[in-house]
Amino acid sequence: MAAEIHSRPQSSRPVLLSKIEGHQDAVTAALLIPKEDGVITASEDRTIRVWLKRDSGQYWPSIYHTMASPCSAMAYHHDSRRVFVGQDNGAVMEFHVSEDFNKMNFIKTYPAHQNRVSAIVFSLAAEWVVSTGHDKCVSWMCTRSGNMLGRHFFSSWASCLQYPSKCQTFLPIVSCSEDRVPMDLS
Repeated sequence: MAAEIHSRPQSSRPVLLSKIEGHQDAVTAALLIPKEDGVITASEDRTIRVWLKRDSGQYWPSIYHTMASPCSAMAYHHDSRRVFVGQDNGAVMEFHVSEDFNKMNFIKTYPAHQNRVSAIVFSLAAEWVVSTGHDKCVSWMCTRSGNMLGRHFFSSWASCLQYPSKCQTFLPIVSCSEDRVPMDLS
């Protein structure tokens, strides 16, 4: 019987592979771009940036977009290259990113909340954007028409939102101090 000896790593701590610098205030969201060596960030400095890794190994912003209000939440759908950014003023803004990730076009603004947006999810199948905010509600809007489809109020603001994409119906899960509340929006 043969034994194989594996040396244990010196540290079980994570290793920093890359560092992205440039925002002037807190980064509120950072999302990896699937199949690309890139990251999309949103910040309280009122900017959205798309960072692509260059040949030098450094991440550089290929897109730098300034918003009217600090960015508080973000969702990205890679297949459609749509970015949804929630702001402190309660708006959710939709953008489309070009195929080469060097240009971002504004699509529309959704008046979703009365103040800070805390979470966003997007369903391509339903063509809905769902968001939660500090105004103690979850709102769902049609991305085709831009219309508000509904709203549900809680006794406290929702801190996170999740949508299981394999569901037959649009059933997001909202978390707030009332605990997790599954909601059937279909």
